[in-house]
Amino acid sequence: MTDASTTGTYDSVRYASLAGRCVVITGGASGIGAEMVRAFARQDARVAFLDIDHDAGAALMAEVPDSRFITCDVTDIAALRTALTRIEDKHPIEVLVNNAARDQRQPMAEIEPQQWRHMLSVNLDHQFFASQEVARGMALRGRGSIVMMGSVSWMRGRPGMVGYTTAKAAIHGLTRTMARELGPANIRVNCIVPGAIRTERQDRLWHSAAANQRFIDDQALKFRLDASHVARMALFLASDEASGCTGANFMVDAGLTQN
Repeated sequence: MTDASTTGTYDSVRYASLAGRCVVITGGASGIGAEMVRAFARQDARVAFLDIDHDAGAALMAEVPDSRFITCDVTDIAALRTALTRIEDKHPIEVLVNNAARDQRQPMAEIEPQQWRHMLSVNLDHQFFASQEVARGMALRGRGSIVMMGSVSWMRGRPGMVGYTTAKAAIHGLTRTMARELGPANIRVNCIVPGAIRTERQDRLWHSAAANQRFIDDQALKFRLDASHVARMALFLASDEASGCTGANFMVDAGLTQN
């Protein structure tokens, strides 16, 4: 197996348009979100991130000193709007990355209405309401980039995570509709669709040699993806280099969905 990990190295490409640009990342304290915080900071962007995990967020802010962290439960829409307003009041938000998610596994037969509603709230609702909030300022300035986060799980029909896959499938339609609605204001809306991404949480909960090999066998590219592969796509979509891109899914799955 080829090791193609590039975590933490972002010097091969410089996006001049990102320098000084205010970027907000939800769920930014760990995993893919934390890697995005590091990646945008390396591009000299003004990075603000939201997360429910105060300790992890504070630790990352100490690691990335120029970043700004606000503790926020994104399922609390009033708190989410307040946090975004606080950021907007200091620096106009030009990029939003709707990264926060929770891929909880649960058998279909065991799901109760409250649990179903929670899975949609933590994976779908905040992506719309955060986008709605930042779009106001973006429209006034005549530019902006909103990056949604999908998943190959719904495309592959993965069992045991029906709430998560339903939310992620809905994001596909939401991306396309918002791209049409916000396009006249020069606001771009795109969706990153990650495949099997190795993070500390994924490794802790589900990693095994057998599972690792199954992903390698199913992918067209024979190495495991890490968070930096997703972060690199987010940099591109946030930058002016992607000025002609909107309403699209950008797959970062090493060809997993080709199987």
